[in-house]
Amino acid sequence: MQHSGVLHLRNGGTSVVLDARDRPLPVIVWWGADLGNLDGAELEDLATAVRPQRVSGGIDEPAALSLLPQESSGWFGTPGLVGHRPGGGGFSTLLRTRDLDVAERDGRLTAVVVRAADDEAGLAADLELEVTDAGLLRQRATLTNLADDEYALHALGLTFPLPAGADELGDTTGRHLRERSPQRHAFTVGTHVRESRRGRPGADASLLLLAGRRGFGFERGLVHGVHVAWSGNHRLLAERTPTSEAFLWAGELLAAGEVVLGAGESYRTPWTLGSWGDGLDELARRFHDELRARPHHPRRPRPVTLNTWEAVYFDQSLERLAALAERAAAVGVERFVLDDGWFRGRRDDTAGLGDWYVDETVWPDGLGPLIDVVRGHGMEFGLWVEPEMVNLDSDLARTHPDWILRGRSDLPVPARQQQVLDLSRRDVQAYLLERLDALLTEHDVAYLKWDHNRDLLEAGSADDGRARVHENVEALYGLLDELRRRHPSLEIESCASGGARVDLGILERTDRVWTSDTLDPVERLQIQRWTGLLLPPELMGAHLTSPTVHSTGRTVALDLSAGVALPGHLGIEWDLTTLDDAGLADVAAWVALHKRYRDLLHSGVVVNADTSPDRDVRGVVARERDRAVFTYTQVTTSVTYPPGRFTVPGLDPDRRYTVRVVAGSVDEGPGQSPLPWTRHPVTLTGRQLGQAGLQAPVLHPGRLVVLELTS
Repeated sequence: MQHSGVLHLRNGGTSVVLDARDRPLPVIVWWGADLGNLDGAELEDLATAVRPQRVSGGIDEPAALSLLPQESSGWFGTPGLVGHRPGGGGFSTLLRTRDLDVAERDGRLTAVVVRAADDEAGLAADLELEVTDAGLLRQRATLTNLADDEYALHALGLTFPLPAGADELGDTTGRHLRERSPQRHAFTVGTHVRESRRGRPGADASLLLLAGRRGFGFERGLVHGVHVAWSGNHRLLAERTPTSEAFLWAGELLAAGEVVLGAGESYRTPWTLGSWGDGLDELARRFHDELRARPHHPRRPRPVTLNTWEAVYFDQSLERLAALAERAAAVGVERFVLDDGWFRGRRDDTAGLGDWYVDETVWPDGLGPLIDVVRGHGMEFGLWVEPEMVNLDSDLARTHPDWILRGRSDLPVPARQQQVLDLSRRDVQAYLLERLDALLTEHDVAYLKWDHNRDLLEAGSADDGRARVHENVEALYGLLDELRRRHPSLEIESCASGGARVDLGILERTDRVWTSDTLDPVERLQIQRWTGLLLPPELMGAHLTSPTVHSTGRTVALDLSAGVALPGHLGIEWDLTTLDDAGLADVAAWVALHKRYRDLLHSGVVVNADTSPDRDVRGVVARERDRAVFTYTQVTTSVTYPPGRFTVPGLDPDRRYTVRVVAGSVDEGPGQSPLPWTRHPVTLTGRQLGQAGLQAPVLHPGRLVVLELTS
């Protein structure tokens, strides 16, 4: 296809304008809202209008932020490529565009591959850009060593330029049991860096690094963000230079000596994905649309799941679990998952990891009798595994100590009494594949809860001491891919001591994530909201829990626990054998409510209202905007009494909606009069609900109501 020196990629409401004229590598001069149809002259004028000028004290040829910034073209900021030849030579590169391969759809450019090379440095690079149907900007780079001697790669990352006015940064941090804690920073001159060095994204990882206009929220405010689709170490940064460039940078974080390219060898970065929106909800919607359009995205209704961990922990027996399965089926559970403790030597968390054989002392007749009970109740059977880990007190560790990752002769500092297997070894891959395949072949297992309970330290090979995080992630992907090939109907959950491995690399091979090990609904409100920047509800495991939360000791009402879990991939983490008939009926009612709205919740547009900290308003609106489900949660006491109004955003402004309370408790306080609209449905337009709103009910802290809106 013929093209001028300025390319305009358009798709999904997003424009990317690429200036490929008279510079070593192209420059993105616009990434954001669709600019409409522009002819060649208009594109060239746009690119010319934003070119920097020479200034006093600066270099003679001002540098611009290219796809892969290089010092050789005058760039003083964070470079896109860092590496060297043996002895430290060859550190400087001048990759130049050799060719542009473009892809067109319906008369519009949607993708381009920039093929570049530097003959003096002996390197070639392919830089891929695509604007997807959902309006995401995807980028990836492949670096090839054309010389005879080795090239040690330190860093290779992609840039995402930001529009004028981006003056505030947002990201998340966290820890075990409290992932996705948001934080804000002024976007000043300098570099803000977020790195994961844990061998997985980590509980403290920021799913996205955000930059936008000060005060951007979920409902409004221009904001851009990037994500690295990679399940290992990664690096995100936001940088503003003294020459006014502002951009986001994303890529894998490589350890020293981890990637050394021999003659003809290549390294390919993970996909890095950028989204934007007027408000975080619009930014998130692009990710949700992208994921839901995948051919392998889960299509059938997400089975309501009971997980046995907090019900029985390691105290497993056929009698006890059969009784639990009977209660689970009675309340509407569709999948029963046997958690940790079923395999050889696993009486607590100090032993047994790696020995993936059914423990004959606990299950003398194997898992078959329990599976028969579960299947007899019409439920699927699932199993917990943690294949990448090993306890030193295991037959595997005693037989193969050389299979354990280490950077020195001594083992790394233990975590949760366990070490990590080196999946980059073919013998480790073969062992794990054989054991997992055997379990899936010999048993009717529809689902694996795939856990990863520790951060990595000194993740190197016992053979040569070289860093192996990158190779372990690639090996993990290969293992998951092969298991799915052999067992096409198998579903897998990515669990990593909760939500420590949530990324779009692992989700190419799994069907949901375990959002957090905490089931405290107050904590989950924040965790699920910010995880939802990347993932739609059906990919987030969300379980209701016992009245006394195991992780925090908080006492919670069922309506809060179930209502917070309602939109996600619903499950139960509770010993249901402790409930009487009335208690079981209450749980069954919430399960039925979820099933009633499941198709809407797992296909509609997620909406989060920007509210005061004492309350939480969120919901899902159907694509046709003819119906919606919202929850109103009183998180803490309100400063005012009664608490005042709340608005319901995201609706069709001209459509009339009837609002009903369908679950939860209202009119609880002593001396409190009934709130009219909670007793008798009201009908209002989407504009009225989004602007005038509704009088909030007076609820005790930690209570919730569910609203149905129909037109």
